Amino acid sequence: MQRKLKFTFHIIVLSIAGAFSSCVQHIPPDSIRSGQADIFPDYSNITIPANISPLNFKINEKADKYIVKFHSEDNHGFIVESINGIIKIPVKNWKKILSTCKGRKLRIDIFYRQNGQWKNYDPIINRVAPDLIDSYLVYRLIEPGYETWNKMGIYQRCLESFDESPVIINELSDGNCMNCHSFCRNSSETMLFHARAKHAGTILVRNGTVKKVNTRTDSTISAGVYPSWHPDGRYLAFSVNHIVQSFHALPNKKIEVIDTLSDLILYDAENNRVLKKSTIASPDSYETFPSWSPDGCYLYFCSAKYHPYKDYKQIRYDLLRIPFDAKTEKFGDIDTVISASKDGFSISFPRVSPDGKYLLYCRTDYGSFTIWHDDSDLNILNLESGAIEVPVINSNRAESYHTWSSNGRWVVFSSRRLDGLYTHLFITYFDDSGKFHKPFILPQRDPDRNHFLLKSYNIPELVKSKIRIDPRKFANTIKSEASNATFKKAE
Repeated sequence: MQRKLKFTFHIIVLSIAGAFSSCVQHIPPDSIRSGQADIFPDYSNITIPANISPLNFKINEKADKYIVKFHSEDNHGFIVESINGIIKIPVKNWKKILSTCKGRKLRIDIFYRQNGQWKNYDPIINRVAPDLIDSYLVYRLIEPGYETWNKMGIYQRCLESFDESPVIINELSDGNCMNCHSFCRNSSETMLFHARAKHAGTILVRNGTVKKVNTRTDSTISAGVYPSWHPDGRYLAFSVNHIVQSFHALPNKKIEVIDTLSDLILYDAENNRVLKKSTIASPDSYETFPSWSPDGCYLYFCSAKYHPYKDYKQIRYDLLRIPFDAKTEKFGDIDTVISASKDGFSISFPRVSPDGKYLLYCRTDYGSFTIWHDDSDLNILNLESGAIEVPVINSNRAESYHTWSSNGRWVVFSSRRLDGLYTHLFITYFDDSGKFHKPFILPQRDPDRNHFLLKSYNIPELVKSKIRIDPRKFANTIKSEASNATFKKAE
C-alpha cells in the first residue's frame, strides 16, 4: 500500500510539472462562447508587473467544473482546474509564465461546465510589463473607526508572494496608536513611524540605529505629524497640526477631519533639531502635507487660508512649493503651483514621481482629509508642461493616499470603490508616455479576503526590500524615553 501511494504521488507531480509546456490536455474540444467573464477581482485588460504574486480569482458563474488556461501568445502555459470556481494559481507556474510573457501579452481562457455542456468566456488579454514593482508594500491595518482604535498594526507584504508579516503591532506596545510610517527613497533602511497616546514619540530608523525622539518643542504646535524625507536622509519636513473631528448626520457623509492650526517644520535627524521658518508657518494659513522633489531642491506642500471651524466647507488647499538649500538650511520664496481655491476645489497628498516630471495629488471639493470624501479623485500634474489630467484610475468612491515605485512605473493607491466603507489597495501601471493603465486590486491568496477582512488598508508605501528589524525591538524602543529635540528658527 505504501509503495502504491508513493507511485501515485509521483504521477501527480509529473502531471502538474508537465502542464506548463502544453495547454492542449484537459481543454474541452467543443464549448459555447458565453460573453465576458464574471470574475472577482476584475483581473481583465490590465497591465501587471513581471514579479507580482499570482492573481488568484473567483468565477461567479455557478458550474460543476471549471478549467482555466494561462498561456502566452505562442500557446506556452499551464492549466488550473477547480470545482468551486476559486482559481488558485501554482506559484512556480505563475512565475514561469510571467517570465515568458514579460513585455508581451498573457492570455487567460476560462471554461466551465453546466448541465453537461461546456461553455467558455471571451478570452482575457492582459499585458506583463517589462518594469518590475518594488518587492514590498508597507501599510497599516485598522478598523474604519472614528474617535478611537482597538487592535492595529503596521504590516509589510511581499508583492512577489502572499507573505505578510508585522512591522509593529500595538499588542506589543501597550495598545497605543502608531501611524504615519514613511521611507526615504523607498528604502526600508531609512524610515520612521509615530507612536501616539501612551509612549508618544517618533521612532526613527537611520544609519543602522533605531531611536525614539520627541519632535515637539515649546515653539511648535505639536510633535511632527505628516512626514516627508529629504532625499539625503538627514532632513525631514513635518506638518505640525491641531486636528479636530466633526460628525455628520447624513448617511453618505460620516466624518470631517479638520485642521484648526497647521504649520510646517524642518527636522534635522542628524542633530535632533527642529527648524521653523515663518513663511511656511503662518498663523493666517494652514500648511500641511509636505513632499520633497526627488532632487531635494523643492518642498511641495498644501496651504489654505484661515477660516473659522464652522466654515469648514470654505477651507480649500492650494499647491505651493518653496526652494531649499540643504547645505545652508535656507529656504527661498514660495511659488504657487496650482491655485485650487480660486477654482473651487482643494488639493491634498502631493507626491512627485522619482524622475521629477510628474506630481500626483488628490482633488476634492474642500478640506484635506480625502479618505472620507467620495468626490476625491487622483489628478496628475505634468511639472514640465503644466498640464493636468484626470486619469482613468478613479471611481465614484474616495481615492486617497498613494505611493510611487522607485522606478516611477507603478503607483499603489487606496480606494473605497468596493463598498464605500473599507479602504483597499489598487495597483496601476504608469507608462513612459505618462499614461495610467487600468488598476487592479492587491492580489490575495484567497480572493474572498477582500470581502472578509474587516480592516482598512492605510498609508500604502512601496519599499525595495524587507524591513529586517524585529517587532519586539520596535516595541522596546516605543516604551523607552524619547530624546527631546532642540529648536532653531530657520532663515
